[in-house]
Amino acid sequence: MKSIIVTGASSGIGRATAELFLSEGWRVGLIARRADLLEEIAAGHDSAVILPADVTDAEAMADAFERFGRLDALFNNAGLFGTAGPIDEIPIADWQQVLSVNVGGMFIAAQLAFGRMRRQDLQGGRIINNGSISAYRPRPGSVCYTTTKHAITGLTRSLSLDGRPFDIACGQIDIGNAETDIVAALKEKTPDMPTMDVAHAARAVLHMATLPPEANVQFMTVMATTMPYIGRG
Repeated sequence: MKSIIVTGASSGIGRATAELFLSEGWRVGLIARRADLLEEIAAGHDSAVILPADVTDAEAMADAFERFGRLDALFNNAGLFGTAGPIDEIPIADWQQVLSVNVGGMFIAAQLAFGRMRRQDLQGGRIINNGSISAYRPRPGSVCYTTTKHAITGLTRSLSLDGRPFDIACGQIDIGNAETDIVAALKEKTPDMPTMDVAHAARAVLHMATLPPEANVQFMTVMATTMPYIGRG
């Protein structure tokens, strides 16, 4: 049975992805802060492993990875948008929180996955980072989120190079307007905003994870067809 850890598994893209992998017969480690939501996802699935942890807590994350054991893939997904607005209106504490989760938390998860994949029997595995269209094209008023997502592209590229000697592949999925609860709330304010079913994003992650070891999706963009991505501003 193949195994994957999903961070930010309690809601949104993480939850949709975790549920899809469980339905496909994978052993899935569910990481998020709220154990009650993870229990909802795990209900009826013997292959679900509930691993409550804050991705910014290195010790809790190390314990979660140790409890899970062998790892074939990581969906490095946990993140938050933070306060919207021009940079001079962003409280430093808000910036630091987004940086801590979106970069620090993803670094911790990647570090733990890389180390396990490097040293486990049958060396290797796959790390899939959730970037964002904002890793390339910012939305107005998104300086915190956009800056951190540009950083994830650098993380992806570094992991791809450093993982080669150990059969560790790394790719990045950049998702635009998948209709999670957050996007649905935005759509209430902008009814004509193009969105897509979050299931499409989950299936894209599954495709990346199920490729044979000799193949890798380095970067994939999956988005609502008519959203203003190309040339937006």
